[in-house]
Amino acid sequence: MIARFSFNLRQRISDWIFRARFPEAAPVVLTQRRIFILPSRTGYFFAFVLFLLLIASINYSLSLGYLLTFLLAGMGSMSMLHTFRNLVTLVISPGKVAPVFAGETAEFHLVFRNARAARFAVGIKRARLADASPAFGDIAAGIDSTEQSTQLILPMVMAARGLHSAGRIEIFTEYPVGLFHAWSYVDFGSTCLVYPKPDSGAGALPIMANNQGEGNMPTAGDEEFQSLRAYRAGDTPRQIAWKALAREQGLLVKEFGATTSADLWLDFAALAGINQELRLSRLTWWVLEAERTRVPYGLKLPNLTLKPASGQAHRDACLRALALYAPS
Repeated sequence: MIARFSFNLRQRISDWIFRARFPEAAPVVLTQRRIFILPSRTGYFFAFVLFLLLIASINYSLSLGYLLTFLLAGMGSMSMLHTFRNLVTLVISPGKVAPVFAGETAEFHLVFRNARAARFAVGIKRARLADASPAFGDIAAGIDSTEQSTQLILPMVMAARGLHSAGRIEIFTEYPVGLFHAWSYVDFGSTCLVYPKPDSGAGALPIMANNQGEGNMPTAGDEEFQSLRAYRAGDTPRQIAWKALAREQGLLVKEFGATTSADLWLDFAALAGINQELRLSRLTWWVLEAERTRVPYGLKLPNLTLKPASGQAHRDACLRALALYAPS
């Protein structure tokens, strides 16, 4: 109950102070006006114990009780100052965020520069989520350049494709004794591009080619191994990849094929009869397979066409188009 009350109070304070300020331009310096501090759950309990000690000392006229009460109160007040100083003057900038596939964990980087003494047990987490998992780290001393900066990584599981924002991030600390919770917020508008989850059941590359193209394109056949796919009902035992099963990679099936000279087209419209997200997942799998086998491939979406090519830049362009696809 105390923890929930403290969390809601911090949210009300921050929403009132920080409204209409996001996203922010980097870098952000944590000045004294940006840092807020309240007792932690342990701090509230500590204050309650001090109150009981004071009442007992007054009731029984205990001189040593007064001494202990005010000594502990003074130590608590000093810990509040040290907690505040553990955040003040930190310089924060956003780091790079690598694209991931749906279902994977994205890593949002915050870059910290600190020209003063070392800071300890600095945490970051998503704001407005009481049960958000924080990430902790120590900030080295005397670091005032980007090349020597300290990075803290905030992991977030991405459930769906698209462009996802990290939102407001809380930087906090309860160092050194945990009696006070000092915090601030930053929001740089950091985003992560999330590709559709590849559908391993899509199988080998589809036989859809433009005969005017050049290059080798896999087609159905039994001449050479092409890829592994997830087991489907009706597959014969001789197609099962027993070595992969022994390595605990699951029940996979070998697919064989031949090659023909043509450019490969991955067409969204050719996958009629299945839902949109499954189509995008299959196209994602085929993009990865075509890149792995170094086959020139093009992508056709209802609102976009990418000409056949290959290479990392083309792969990224295709995956980005699949991630951001929205029916018109």
